[in-house]
Amino acid sequence: MVVKFRIFGVFLFCSAQLFAQQIQTDSVRETPKIKFEFNLDLASRYLWRGQSWGGDYAVVQPTIDCHLTDKLTIGFWATTNFESRYFYADGVTGPRGYQEIDFNIRYEFKPWLSVEVWDYYWPTVSRVEGVDNSFFNYGPDSVKTVDATLIFDLNHWKIPLECTVSTLVAGSDYRYDDDGENPKQNFTTYVEALYSRDFWSENLNIEAAIGAVLNNQATYYTSGDYDKVSWVNLSLKASHEWSLSERFTIPLWLNYVYNAAGANTEAFGRNFLIAGITLNYQ
Repeated sequence: MVVKFRIFGVFLFCSAQLFAQQIQTDSVRETPKIKFEFNLDLASRYLWRGQSWGGDYAVVQPTIDCHLTDKLTIGFWATTNFESRYFYADGVTGPRGYQEIDFNIRYEFKPWLSVEVWDYYWPTVSRVEGVDNSFFNYGPDSVKTVDATLIFDLNHWKIPLECTVSTLVAGSDYRYDDDGENPKQNFTTYVEALYSRDFWSENLNIEAAIGAVLNNQATYYTSGDYDKVSWVNLSLKASHEWSLSERFTIPLWLNYVYNAAGANTEAFGRNFLIAGITLNYQ
């Protein structure tokens, strides 16, 4: 009997050890691993939601994304065209030189619903009277804005459509009264629908987007109508990706954008054709 109890005790001890090891192994498997993704875009110009910044000068745009979990990502993005003059020669049409540094955080609540918060910092390349380039200034004279975005991904239901709603919740997005005083946060909102589809065994991707500003009274969108819904971004983009390895890819893309707004499109442009190449490592 004693021998049987000893054998049973040894069996329990071994089983407990194996069970503990399995729990530890599962725990290691479930522990999220931090993943980094690096992009370097080389493009013929910089265009954001139908707004041309920096003229028709080529830009370099690095991106670093840190995937803390499968749902949570923090990122960094920047752009520059290496021009040191702010406006064109006429002193009106511009800007010519442009730079921007952005930080963002993204969280996926559901496979079809994500939230992004972007902190935009776009300091002038030279001193401009009445503009404060301080990094932590979010007042009316600042070059900082915070953009909160809801992303609805209908691909979850096999519908190749992504819809976004973006609202500027802080920073230099102020409207004024008729006397140009009493600044108030405008909460300028932009909405967009993006259709995306692969062709020929994923060798070619086509994207079509329709984007509009709903309330541009703060004139944050320089090339956008101020007193009505402004269709600033009607675009069609084609891209092809080459895989050099499992982790290194090179997409080549061509993007046509039409700004249907009536304000300042003569000075800043209405029709744009942007070519670019991306170096992606993840």
